[in-house]
Amino acid sequence: MLDRHSALGNAPDAASHGSATMTVPESVSLWAPLEIRIDGPSHGNPFIDVELDAVFTRGGADVRVGGFYDGDGIYVIRALADAEGAWTFETRSTAPSLDGLTGTVVVGSPAENAHGPVRVDGFHFRHADGIRHRPLGTTAYAWTHQPDELQEQTLATLAESPFTKLRMCVFPKSYLYNTNEPTDFPFPGSLADGFDLERFDPAHFRRLEKSIVTLADLGVEADLILFHPYDRWGFADLGPAVDERYLRYLVRRLSGFANVWWSMANEYDLVSAKDTAEWERLAAIVGEEDSFGHLNSIHNCIPFYDYSAPWITHVSIQRVDVYRTAENTDEWRERWGKPVVIDECAYEGDIDQGWGNITGEEMVRRFWEGAVRGGYVGHGETYLPAALGRDDETLWWSKGGELHGTSPDRIRFLDQLLAEAPDGVWNPLPGDWDVPWGGVAGRTLIGYFGFNRPRFRIVLLGEGEWAIDVIDTWGMTVERVPGTHPEGSVRVELPGRQFMAIRATRIDQATT
Repeated sequence: MLDRHSALGNAPDAASHGSATMTVPESVSLWAPLEIRIDGPSHGNPFIDVELDAVFTRGGADVRVGGFYDGDGIYVIRALADAEGAWTFETRSTAPSLDGLTGTVVVGSPAENAHGPVRVDGFHFRHADGIRHRPLGTTAYAWTHQPDELQEQTLATLAESPFTKLRMCVFPKSYLYNTNEPTDFPFPGSLADGFDLERFDPAHFRRLEKSIVTLADLGVEADLILFHPYDRWGFADLGPAVDERYLRYLVRRLSGFANVWWSMANEYDLVSAKDTAEWERLAAIVGEEDSFGHLNSIHNCIPFYDYSAPWITHVSIQRVDVYRTAENTDEWRERWGKPVVIDECAYEGDIDQGWGNITGEEMVRRFWEGAVRGGYVGHGETYLPAALGRDDETLWWSKGGELHGTSPDRIRFLDQLLAEAPDGVWNPLPGDWDVPWGGVAGRTLIGYFGFNRPRFRIVLLGEGEWAIDVIDTWGMTVERVPGTHPEGSVRVELPGRQFMAIRATRIDQATT
């Protein structure tokens, strides 16, 4: 809780109490940012000297939202409008002119296609309005640190893709195929001249916000990686005080956007400056500043984080074996009791690294293996530009741009099949030793054969009449087996090729 008098000595604001000029919208739509802009003191260092928040009252409940300095004497308080009706507010600040300002904003009905932030729904996800969300994720770590033309190309690619979640770094990344120097950074300065870690670059964050808004327009969740180890600028070891200041500033700026997820780290165990106690401290800061409960997790390289930690909403995990990872999905669901998102199962591509040269067929197989076990597998692409006739180092996984692989269309096909399930998701069902089965008990059964290629399969059906489909997950076809089938065993003929699946649907659930 802000002590409005505790830092007055750091805020030489001679203006009278509550005298600042505000810009307050009369109304905003549900799930949109509710933004109050205030003219305030610009002398000294407002990033450190001035503390500001507001207490909003809506629907009989109070919510505290921290403010941030946006440069040029402008302070912003940005809430997520998560309830319809009248919102009243009062500001609190260590700067007298910003303290005690009051107002009212009316939150109206949502805009078209605005469904609110994603929430956990058992082992799956829904938007706040109840619409099912399936996180079909992809990765373009440093796409917002690239030239504008390449960023626009990335967004155009996403608009034509099936992906509904994008993993992306706040800090720039220094690694293979990602060696160019960004034009700006979260802090003012440069690699050559150093960085002013007591200030932020508001223009940099405004560009990030624009990218997040554009992703929302495309129906894509921005899965923001807050820390990572791939660094040549010193951002992986800023020290506890700067880490905290960065997180408070970032979360205050971005928690007003509905399509934000937090990822405390990519490969947390490689960030040598932070131990488990520090990750817990930093996660608590995110939780304190995010009054709207966005999803949060942390991603591993080798050892798992303790995903039972109460602040972790879902499991964000990396491959644990060169081949076998998605096959663990149902076991991980049972272990942690949370949704499982395999954000890195390896990448479709042809680079020299083992994590970046699987085929499109193998990528799709891993998606299916995770899906029938009730989880979600993430995509990435790492095709060498030279093999595509280019002389740059633009790989989708690092910088975005264009997709060249064969898996995205098949991932879209999988999502269409998931959408046809009674609740839009599959859960693991009792399986055979050689075939995983998923679906919805008593309503839909999905058996996936992966790289096996049987000529037929005996399927045991439950009570009722059933329709049976043979699915070619690579050829993207669904062929209905003639007739209907009663309870008991039925022999289903198969074509004897890889990547086939069987779907059995109760007649009252069947589609034609």
